[in-house]
Amino acid sequence: MNRSGSADADVVVLGAGAAGLMCAIEAGRRGRRVVVLDQASKPAEKIRISGGGRCNFTNRHTTPANFLSNNPRFCVSALRRYTPQDFIRLVDAHGIAWHEKTLGQLFCDRSAQQVIDMLLAECAATGVEIRLGQRVTGTAKPDDRFSISTDTGTFRASALVVATGGPSIPKMGASGFGYDIARHFGLAVIPPRAALVPLTFGPEILEWSKDLSGVSVDAEVAFGKTRFAEGLLFTHRGLSGPSILQISSYWRDGETIEVNLARGIDVFNTLKHARIDSPKRELGTALAGIVPKCLAERIVEEVGVNGRLADLSDKRLRTVADRINRWRVAPNGTEGYRTAEVTLGGVDTDGLSSKTMEAKAVPGLYFIGEVVDVTGHLGGFNFQWAWASGHAAGQAV
Repeated sequence: MNRSGSADADVVVLGAGAAGLMCAIEAGRRGRRVVVLDQASKPAEKIRISGGGRCNFTNRHTTPANFLSNNPRFCVSALRRYTPQDFIRLVDAHGIAWHEKTLGQLFCDRSAQQVIDMLLAECAATGVEIRLGQRVTGTAKPDDRFSISTDTGTFRASALVVATGGPSIPKMGASGFGYDIARHFGLAVIPPRAALVPLTFGPEILEWSKDLSGVSVDAEVAFGKTRFAEGLLFTHRGLSGPSILQISSYWRDGETIEVNLARGIDVFNTLKHARIDSPKRELGTALAGIVPKCLAERIVEEVGVNGRLADLSDKRLRTVADRINRWRVAPNGTEGYRTAEVTLGGVDTDGLSSKTMEAKAVPGLYFIGEVVDVTGHLGGFNFQWAWASGHAAGQAV
């Protein structure tokens, strides 16, 4: 890996992340001369921080249904041809120990750096050259080859692969640069927005929830017909946790989500039985056996229902129960790209081949990974798209 000089190559890949490195490896295995350019000083920084530093590198249960896109079928071909088991075999071949958490999520036992080292070792074995600290200043196709200008030189190649990701987590150098390249070559871009991101509250709800920061529950969150059942976390800005990150990819500004704060518990029936068994018990005490005590206190205060269970009618118990099992709340926004794990939208798949990731109107130009309008659910799916789309392009460049 180095920083300077110009070069001719068969393939130039922009972006030394998951998709870019996978594409480079596959192209290198086919005997292609590959140069990977990245503006960062280290490769694959998003891999390094993923999964709490242990890299949720794929999901056993990956299907096209786990992805959002204006064309939901676009991802099918690539995902079929490079599966989670294919990547697991690569991980196993490098002796990387891993474990499965809930819902098919696979993590390294030790460190995400192991996955980075694996990819770099594969690049080295196939002759891929990685040049870091390269700021791309222009891309063009003056003839049958691409010209890629950087602040250290110019690169020429018959194939150009854009694997620059989206603008999520800008502190790591992420940007919408890949969209600029797409537009430059005449491709459409679906307007991007932050996804897998915490939701925020307005002042009124924040005032109600200010003492709940750090409180977590096992929840089910729904937006329209889409629902996710995982953990939920109250924060000082609003809501986070897996169920919220998942629903954030579907939620739209100004709309309401429905939250079940006690998943698997029929609060109304639980309170009715408690009224029979322990009629003198205070409502707040009964609720504290269902949700965290501080949350129970805030709900009792909000709905204005309190006292002994024996003194509360079915109607009043139902009011309290609905506040827990069917809390309807309208977030005022998200935390944005600063904390978003991925970006929704991107290069319009209508302009790309689903088999090769090549731009239909620009031979030799490819887009892979997050820069494309394909976004996975939380839990290793976005990495699997990176591996699959990178592999597809790597077989074609």
